[in-house]
Amino acid sequence: MIKVGVLDLQGSVIEHINMLNSIDGVIPIRVKHVEQLKEIDGLILPGGESTTIGKLLRMFNLDAILKERIEEGMPVWGTCAGMILLAKSIDGQEEAHLNVMDINVKRNAYGSQLDSFVVDEKISEISEKNIPLVFIRAPYIQDVGEKVKIIKKVNGNIVAAKEKNMLVTSFHPELTEDDSVHRYFINSFFS
Repeated sequence: MIKVGVLDLQGSVIEHINMLNSIDGVIPIRVKHVEQLKEIDGLILPGGESTTIGKLLRMFNLDAILKERIEEGMPVWGTCAGMILLAKSIDGQEEAHLNVMDINVKRNAYGSQLDSFVVDEKISEISEKNIPLVFIRAPYIQDVGEKVKIIKKVNGNIVAAKEKNMLVTSFHPELTEDDSVHRYFINSFFS
C-alpha cells in the first residue's frame, strides 16, 4: 500500500482525499504535522491560497522537512497554489516558498475568482480522452528550466509540467469526477 499525504493546512484537501480513496493500493493521509511527513511515500500540495499555505508551513515548522523530503526524491504534486509553493521563482515576488522546482510561475495569471473557467482537453501523457481542466484564480508557468518537461499548454500557457519527482498543474483535477490525473501521479511515481 502506498501512503499518499495531502497537506492539510488550507485548501481543497478533502477533495484530494476523496480522489485518492478511489484508487486501489493507496492510503490517503491528511498531513498536518512533521511526524506525518516522515511516514508518507508521496504528497499532494492542494489548491488554496499560496501565501497563506506558505506562512502556515513556516509557522508549523513543516517547510524545512518538506523541502528536504522532496530534494531526497519523495514524489510531490502541486495543484494551483501547490504549483506556486514548489516554484523556484514567482513573478513579482522576491522570495519563493519551497524553491525546489525549476519553474517561474505567474500568480493569479487568469484574473480573479470571477475569471475562473473550465475546458475539456486531452493531455496525451495522462489520458486518451478529454478531461475537464478547472482553473480558479489559476497560475501558469512562464518559464521552465532545461530539465522540466512540459506536459500541457492551454492557450499557449504552460499549465502542467514535471521535473524529476515533482508534478505541477495549474488546474484542479480534484474538483471534477475524473481521477485521471491522480492515477497518473500514482502510476508515474510509484510503479
